[in-house]
Amino acid sequence: MRVVSLCSSSKANCTYIESGGKGLLVDIGCSFKALRGGLALANRSTENINAVFITHEHSDHIKGLLTLSKNLHVPVYASEGTWSRILSKNAVSAGTDIRLIDDIANAPVSLSVKAFHTPHDSAESVCYTFSDNENKIAVCTDLGHITPEVRENLTGCRFVLLEANYDPEMMTRNLQYPYELKQRIRSDRGHLANGDCAAFARELVNTGTVSLLLGHLSQNNNTPELAVSTVERALAAAGAVRGRDYILDAAAVVGSGKAIAV
Repeated sequence: MRVVSLCSSSKANCTYIESGGKGLLVDIGCSFKALRGGLALANRSTENINAVFITHEHSDHIKGLLTLSKNLHVPVYASEGTWSRILSKNAVSAGTDIRLIDDIANAPVSLSVKAFHTPHDSAESVCYTFSDNENKIAVCTDLGHITPEVRENLTGCRFVLLEANYDPEMMTRNLQYPYELKQRIRSDRGHLANGDCAAFARELVNTGTVSLLLGHLSQNNNTPELAVSTVERALAAAGAVRGRDYILDAAAVVGSGKAIAV
């Protein structure tokens, strides 16, 4: 499997995954032009995309869906609640091959795909795992907290793109964010803080995860250095050594086109 984080932040999220010559997207929160540019950096094109899997209806996850659906005739998967919101926003073109996650077993990709529910302030947020005969990977962001369902699905994944959205102290000092917004982000249906991400990362590494990519970092309340150092310290306290026991990095706001081999 190949994984390319095309963009990851509070403003735009899109991940390309490929196996057996067939590619797919998790979310399309960037413009269609940016999607094509990111894929080109990875020596791929939109012709390599066979399906799209949407996590939820917030704009940083579906911004480019309307244009994509006009240009690519591929199935788009989402939960029933998410489709209800997307259709009410007219955020997908007429004639799009709309599919529910109940039909995910029939997706035209070379991987087994599973959707699981996540705690976020949206209609019906989900995230996804992808597996071949040897390895399982996950893309999992927009989490207010780690639920038993999230834990069950991510345990045993070889690679996980996991949310590390904000540094609590940095957000407290941010005078541009009103109190109500900070409370929404901190809530059980908001986003995952660096420390919560680090605690769960310890669990994941202890159960077989060897590669972690921290994603959906807030550009106003976090930095890649803060997120990575917080996770690395937690893992070091558990006796795990970066580069020996696991690989750790932060996804770029706009991807470099670098593929992660799984």
